[in-house]
Amino acid sequence: RPLRVNLHSVLVVDMFFFLAFICECLGPTQKMNLFQSVTSALDNTLASDPTAVIFGEDVAFGGVFRCTVGLRDKYGKDRVFNTPLCEQGIVGFGIGVAVAGATAIAEIQFADYIYPAFDQIVNEAAKYRYRSGNLFDCGNLTIRAPWGCVGHGSLYHSQSPEAFFAHCPGIKVVIPRGPVQAKGLLLSCISDKNPCIFFEPKILYRAAVEQVPVEPYTIPLSQAEVLQEGSDVTLVAWGTQIHVMREVANMAQEKLGVSCEVIDLQTILPWDTETVCKSVVKTGRLLISHEAPITGGFAAEISSTVQEECFLNLEAPISRVCGYDTPFPHIFEPFYIPDKWKCLEAIKRMINY
Repeated sequence: RPLRVNLHSVLVVDMFFFLAFICECLGPTQKMNLFQSVTSALDNTLASDPTAVIFGEDVAFGGVFRCTVGLRDKYGKDRVFNTPLCEQGIVGFGIGVAVAGATAIAEIQFADYIYPAFDQIVNEAAKYRYRSGNLFDCGNLTIRAPWGCVGHGSLYHSQSPEAFFAHCPGIKVVIPRGPVQAKGLLLSCISDKNPCIFFEPKILYRAAVEQVPVEPYTIPLSQAEVLQEGSDVTLVAWGTQIHVMREVANMAQEKLGVSCEVIDLQTILPWDTETVCKSVVKTGRLLISHEAPITGGFAAEISSTVQEECFLNLEAPISRVCGYDTPFPHIFEPFYIPDKWKCLEAIKRMINY
């Protein structure tokens, strides 16, 4: 079944001027898809940091999505190794490694399987610095996990659990939209002195390629990126959904004559309120879209903040186009996902309000 958006087109043209800039500043580039850019970031880290270790279920063999392929052969079995099938143990071990001063990169095989590790992440990793009065911390811990719907993942392989962790101070939550962002944001997570959760949109792993610098570089966390300027409606999304929103922006311009500003949030926690609110002050309308269920999803937090900060600037109620409050379906996935047509209808309602 074909993807619901033309990911190749939107990724190839993504951030042309930014790519030109980093190519000039950071030297040679190489065509990489998203999973290869993740591999490149991990390779850079292992090469530059002798304390760095990568561990998780099947990572020694390359992992389910091949993100660690070749790293064990290159750096040895003591630095890239498999763990038992126990997510709580994986994160608990990562906390210990980070507290000891090493760089810990833990992989959870699917974001859906992160829940057994929830206690370790929320009650231990996020609070370690605070409970010790900053005497100790596990800021060198980064947790990677494939995330989001994939077309046939159903209940246990298509979830988007970012909102669960956005309620927990002490960690950072990051979601990239493409290869260039994946490498730069992952390296920023690894170097950040706070525990980070890095969710990788698995449907984008092989969707398209970009010219990605071979050498390490970072993209600042907690900074949203305005991908397209607009004057009538602000569209906010992250990960896979940002590509849907870019297509929706084009449709709105062609079919309705509506100018949309598209913002990639990139970091879910702590998120960039300033960029989003500045845009809403200009456009007067806000549409937020994500694949996770609508109730308690992160769109609710954005909506609440924007309503408080931009109330007198709003020309219409804030719209959320999200997943339904049901387990992720299998055969009914096309009806579940927040596709371009649902988003376009939301724009029509806001414009006609």
